[in-house]
Amino acid sequence: MAGGRSPGVLCRRRFGLLLLATVAGLCGGVSSVKSPSCHEVRTAFQIRQIGPLKLVPDVPTAESDLQICQHRAPTCCTKKMEESYQTAVRRERTQNIQALNFELKYMIVGHITAFQEAFESLLRFAENHTTSLFETAYRAMAKEAAEPVKELFTDLSLYILGAETTVENAVLRFFDSLFPLVYSRLINPGIIDLSEEYTECLRLTRQDINPFGRYSKEVVTELSKSLWASRMLNQALNMGIEVINTTEHAALTKECSKALVKMEYCPHCQGLTLIRPCMGYCLNVMRGCLASVSELDIQWREYISTLEYLTNEMAGSHDLELALVGIRNSINEAILHAQLNGPQLSATVDKVCGQPQEREAKPSPDNIVQEKEIPEMQALTMVHSANLNNKRREFINYMKRSRTFYASIAERLCDGDLAMQDGSTCWNGEDVVESYTSRIVSSGLKAQINNPELKVKGLDPLISHLINKLHNFNQLDTEKTKLKLERWASRESGSGGGKSEAIESSGDCDDEDGCQGSGDRIHTTDLRKEKKIYSDDKSEPKPTVKKIETTATTTTTESSSKHNIAGNTGKLASSSSLFIVTALAILGHCLP
Repeated sequence: MAGGRSPGVLCRRRFGLLLLATVAGLCGGVSSVKSPSCHEVRTAFQIRQIGPLKLVPDVPTAESDLQICQHRAPTCCTKKMEESYQTAVRRERTQNIQALNFELKYMIVGHITAFQEAFESLLRFAENHTTSLFETAYRAMAKEAAEPVKELFTDLSLYILGAETTVENAVLRFFDSLFPLVYSRLINPGIIDLSEEYTECLRLTRQDINPFGRYSKEVVTELSKSLWASRMLNQALNMGIEVINTTEHAALTKECSKALVKMEYCPHCQGLTLIRPCMGYCLNVMRGCLASVSELDIQWREYISTLEYLTNEMAGSHDLELALVGIRNSINEAILHAQLNGPQLSATVDKVCGQPQEREAKPSPDNIVQEKEIPEMQALTMVHSANLNNKRREFINYMKRSRTFYASIAERLCDGDLAMQDGSTCWNGEDVVESYTSRIVSSGLKAQINNPELKVKGLDPLISHLINKLHNFNQLDTEKTKLKLERWASRESGSGGGKSEAIESSGDCDDEDGCQGSGDRIHTTDLRKEKKIYSDDKSEPKPTVKKIETTATTTTTESSSKHNIAGNTGKLASSSSLFIVTALAILGHCLP
């Protein structure tokens, strides 16, 4: 072909141009690719405060001794980093569980504080109320009676706070101390001085001759019934704090630590610092790690029911306030009973303890002084009663919502920023995937047999001990409630006029409704009839002294006694109103 180029020449030229372009493209691609680096891994290592930066290599290496994050490709992790990651996941789990527990713990701690402050204030009020009896009516022994009264209310306070004591011991100890004063200041006011030996003899004799009749026992019965719920509620609240603290610091097993590292930090080894685990994967790991904690579920639910019952037991009536303010009147009646039986008591004491030295002329015993009435404040009662009801409802309703707290703790930890929801690219423990395809197990120890992510060996001994402790507490509540119900039923049957009713539980019933917790609980409908019921108890031991014949002296005393008792009925109601007002005001301000 003249003047033209042959086909062979054109083909070789085109091939040369193509080869040149290819080489140029390859050279340009190589120059644009960044050299491998562990910069992102180093940054995450520093931000999360996992360990010293010197542990992180500058570039991926072919690490061969990794125990958890084993991958074929070069890695940014080392064995030392894996150890730091295990320490980090243990710390992070504690912090995450503490964050979950914070609101629940805040509510319980706040209620413990309010509970203790309110009842200490109520007891102080009742102590002052009782002390004033001696200052106004029995001035001859007011100074000496102050210490026994103080000891009585101190013992009652310790009982509420869980001390190893009983209401019966506290009350009888008080009457043991009171009898020498009544005997030497009222029954035999001519006694010059009592030796320590004679005083001790009088204390011991009190237990045998029962100078105060049924009244000392009535105080024990009223206070035991009323303070029991207070003591149990205080123990229940402290039990709740113990459960929370124990679960926060429960140790993670080695298997759990490794599974958490694999879930959260093994992606970092491949430079994937922003990828998150799949939701199903996270649930399997968390349910395996928290299998022992989730076993608290049954006893925790029962604990909430116990707490609800005790809260309603205390808030459904003014039983406690009436019992505390009634101590004053019961002591007054007990002293009057001893005065009426003075001659027989003196004769018995003389035989047992001998005759103390006396003046020749005996002044007449002190008579009861008419007490001034305490004004009522009904407006404040309504305001603070409503405030107290609202605080109580808020607390118990929140606690009822926490019934499933330990059954759902794994879900709570995986929700939020920790795991990715279905449908998003996520980490499955080995690679980045579109979804997690392994089996997802349920919560609880038994379900972990089929957990594909880790092996669970058994129940944590510390959690096992806690479960048993919760169980025993719930059983103790049931047994005591049963005994109390049987005691009430027996007394009501003996009185012939007692009424009982079953009241359905309601977490938001009013105090005035008389709600008492679970539907199978029985409670006396009219607490003010309790005193008569106890007085009619046929099993009460009879006094060892007989009723004295009416004389001119005893007639005056008995008349004064009747007048005082009749007058004190109205005063008790008036004093109780103020007592309740004060209690509600204090508790309303103390509750968070």
